[in-house]
Amino acid sequence: MVWVVWMMLAAWPVAARADETPETDDAFLNRLERAAFDYFWMEANPGNGLIRDRSRADSKCSIAAVGFGLSGLCIGIERGWISREAGGERILRTLGTLADGPQGTAATGINGCRGWYYHFLEMDSGLRAWNCELSSIDTALLLAGVLDAAEFFDGRNETETRIREKARGMVERVDWNWMAQGASTFSMGWSPEKGFLESRWIGYNEGMILYLLALGAAEGGGGAEDSGTSVSWSAWTQGYRWQTNQGQAFVEFAPLFGHQYTHCWVDFRGISDFRLGARGITYFENSRRATLAQRSYCMSRAARFANYGPLEWGLTACDGPRGYAARGAPPAENDDGTLAPTAVGGSLPFAPEVCLPTLRALERKYRDRLWGRYGFRDSFNRDQDWWASDTLGIDQGPILLMAENHRTGSVWKRLRRSGVLQRGLRRAGFVPFP
Repeated sequence: MVWVVWMMLAAWPVAARADETPETDDAFLNRLERAAFDYFWMEANPGNGLIRDRSRADSKCSIAAVGFGLSGLCIGIERGWISREAGGERILRTLGTLADGPQGTAATGINGCRGWYYHFLEMDSGLRAWNCELSSIDTALLLAGVLDAAEFFDGRNETETRIREKARGMVERVDWNWMAQGASTFSMGWSPEKGFLESRWIGYNEGMILYLLALGAAEGGGGAEDSGTSVSWSAWTQGYRWQTNQGQAFVEFAPLFGHQYTHCWVDFRGISDFRLGARGITYFENSRRATLAQRSYCMSRAARFANYGPLEWGLTACDGPRGYAARGAPPAENDDGTLAPTAVGGSLPFAPEVCLPTLRALERKYRDRLWGRYGFRDSFNRDQDWWASDTLGIDQGPILLMAENHRTGSVWKRLRRSGVLQRGLRRAGFVPFP
């Protein structure tokens, strides 16, 4: 009898495994999104709503992570992971911290100047951290999330009304011409110690969102590029490089984040401007081609990095064995064998047929070393047996937003209602594209 019972117990795990139903793609994406959402909910100061740059107790707040997080909280409400009331209260607290914080030209005791925000803020005080720069692109990523929250919270109760008021005030007070210095392009930033950075936003990269917001938010007559600002979409596009790489012709930018960040909020399907329209494609198709070209590049590099292949690729800005760097291809840029799951997750809507199998394979193969409390950690390098310990907000943001856009398009749908972004697109010359 004892032997019979032992045999039954011994056989039980085998039978259970045989009966298990494989996880569906939708279930995987739901689990991936939920883990990424948890980053923005848990790695925040609940008292002021600011979100850490990375999952370390000593991390500063990244205003770009806050932008992704604002949209992430809206997704969490839609998915039922938090209540609308809890999410609304957290977002209102976040906007209040930023909108009501002191601004000015002083080097300390402020969170920004002329509506622009410092790249990093102290998690508790919400004031400038280190001697970081006033960042034009990180402010734009923050404001994209602010606009999303304003569209999501459309109710008449006090909390939702105040969210819209705070959001409107934050966008309206940005002095766009100041950061442009009266020129047709934006400086990348400013600091009290050094003044404006010499580097400017010209050419295809994540800076698209900055120009679309500026063109849409500033006062103007409403015609093409008539926004009341000195900046010009045509000046921004002067730096575009149209090349053919790995059999794909597209406007190139090596790290994939440049093809993803603006697309987290803006749906470029079915519209195009004069630059890409003349090439016969949309910006959505451009990002798809860049994604496929990078995968093909990594497959071609398998002789150098043995793990590179159709299910292991993904080059973008991330940590690595020798520190943080903007890695990308093609053309090859700082490729040392370090791969980042966010590069794949951020391209989900563009090429789900290659991105989804890759994400599932990365988790399945490296779960013990690459997957943590908030889903994928930042990066890994098999060649050097190096594995990132941190999860980053600007990694989890594109994963969460683009997975949701792939599944429901909810972020894109909300921002189609944004007067600021729609004016920006119109003034930049975007028109329907068949």
